[in-house]
Formats: sequence, structure tokens, C-alpha cells
Amino acid sequence: MGYKPRQLGHINIYVRNAERSREWYEDLLGLHTYGLRPGRAAFMSADMGNSHDIALVEVGEDAPGPQKGQVGLNHMAWYMESLDDLKELYYRIKDRDIEIESVSDHGHAVGIYIRDPDGNGIEVSYEMPASEWGHKEGQYLIGSTARGRLPGPWDEEPTRVR
Repeated sequence: MGYKPRQLGHINIYVRNAERSREWYEDLLGLHTYGLRPGRAAFMSADMGNSHDIALVEVGEDAPGPQKGQVGLNHMAWYMESLDDLKELYYRIKDRDIEIESVSDHGHAVGIYIRDPDGNGIEVSYEMPASEWGHKEGQYLIGSTARGRLPGPWDEEPTRVR
């Protein structure tokens, strides 16, 4: 099928200050900056083989932030390589006093939901290999897999959604 996309290429989000946002994404997620146009945009990637996974486009300090419940991007998700990597990132989030909005056990994955300095939604997540999902064939995945298989320090988080 030639008309079917191979994968999602990148996400492009608006930020108030591209340089400041670049520093935040680099510090928290370890993203690599492939290009920075001060006052305009930053192009960053988790995979050095991609030109960019995310483009941070500067719109100015007075720009309003995203509004919950309105049309637009809810959040972007960054998958971690392992559950241990997600645990390490959880502690980085805590060390930087970044508010955790919620933690959700999806059965096949666990996601930690935060916001960047401009209010853009971010999920950092670990997803089990498909062979371990255990969902019922023909059913949508969420709600049809056993929860509690991905324990971690987030289990005591007051925002935990089970």
C-alpha cells in the first residue's frame, strides 16, 4: 500500500522562546539539537538518525499558552527504551520540581504526564513489546489488558490513575 504512511515524522509546536525551550528539552529528555535559529526555531531529535522529531517554533513571550479542552494537540508522547529508563526519567522530573499532572497505567504501558514551560502536554512512557500486551484480539487495546504489570516509584504518586 503506497498511500499508507511509514511513520509519524515529527511534531511542530509553538513555544514562547525557542532557545529556552530547547534547553528544557535537552536537559530533561536529552534531545539532540540539529539546528537552532535564535529567535525563530530549534530542531531536536531523540534519534540521531532523524533530522528532527520536534520543531520548537518561537512565537514570542506574550503568546497565550495552550488551552485545555480546546481543539489542538493534547500531548506528545516520548517512549523510553526500558522501564528502568522511565524510572530514571521519573526521578529527573522530580529533581527538577516539574509537576506531574497524572500517571496512567494503560496495562500495556505506563505514562507520566507533564507540561513543558509553555504548557504543551508531554507523556513520557514505557510500552511493553507487543508480544507481552496480552489483549484480546479484535478489541481496542486500552481497557483490555491487565494493569499493575509495570510497577515503579510512580505507584505512590497522588495523581496516579489506575
